Amino acid sequence: MKPGIHPAYGPVVFRDASTGSQFLTRSTATSAETVEWEDGNVYPLIVVEVSSDSHPFWTGSQRLVDSAGRVEKFNRKYGRG
Repeated sequence: MKPGIHPAYGPVVFRDASTGSQFLTRSTATSAETVEWEDGNVYPLIVVEVSSDSHPFWTGSQRLVDSAGRVEKFNRKYGRG
């Protein structure tokens, strides 16, 4: 690899916002937030909305997404109904 053109690749903790579960992996993503991991080291923390711990495909439960008003907005915008 060419030196100086690639982002830093290191350990990062990802936390699911809805379940609070965390996992340690490597990524080029960075964050000003940090968290102390189980091994006593401090790592950058990235908070994600959905992970395999809360995704409906993996959990088997349906998650409601607020989509009310989209059809009405479309109809108002394009003059239908």
